[in-house]
Amino acid sequence: MITEPATRSSDAQLVQASLTDPEEFAALFDRYSGMLYRYVSKRLGPEPAEDLVGDTFLAAFARRGSYDLTYPDARPWLFGILTKLVSRHHRREAARYRAMRKAPYDGNVEPPDDRIATGVSAQAARPELAAALAELHARDRDVLLLIAWGGLTYEEVAQALDIPIGTVRSRLNRGRRKVRAALGDTNPLSEEE
Repeated sequence: MITEPATRSSDAQLVQASLTDPEEFAALFDRYSGMLYRYVSKRLGPEPAEDLVGDTFLAAFARRGSYDLTYPDARPWLFGILTKLVSRHHRREAARYRAMRKAPYDGNVEPPDDRIATGVSAQAARPELAAALAELHARDRDVLLLIAWGGLTYEEVAQALDIPIGTVRSRLNRGRRKVRAALGDTNPLSEEE
C-alpha cells in the first residue's frame, strides 16, 4: 500500500531535488502538463499543443539549475517558457483565429439551462472574438490569454513574461478594450445582451 506524503513539496523544492535526482522533476510535469496543454491548445489547437508542452518541460528541465528557488510556484516560470515557444508559432496562431472566424455557427441548439445558454452566446460570438484576438498585438494577446485561459494572476504573468506588473495591467487593459470594441462593446456572456 502506497501512502501519500504528509505535505506536498513546493515546486521550488522539487526543482532543487531534481538537481541531484532528475526523477523528481517528473512531479512538476504531473502537476502542470494538463494545465499547460489546455492553455496552449486553446491558442494553437490540439495538434501542436502536445509538442509545445513537451518542449516546455524539456527546456525547463535543461534550465532547472537557474530556477529562482525563492519562487515556490513554478507555474509562472513554465508559462513564461511556453509563451516564448508560442511566440515562435504566432503565424499559426493568427491563422487559427482566422479559421475560427470563418467556422460555421450552428444556431440549432436548444439550451436546457442557463449554463448552456451562456455557452451558446459565447459560441455565437466566437468568430468575432477570434478576429479580435488575431488583431491584437502579440504582447497584448499573451497577457490577455495568460490571465483568461491560463488562469494566472497579474503577478504571475509579470513573472512569466519578465515584465513589470504595471506593464501587465496596461497590456491587459489595452487588450480587453480592443476586444470589447471589436465585439461592439458587448459581452457575449452577459445575460442582458
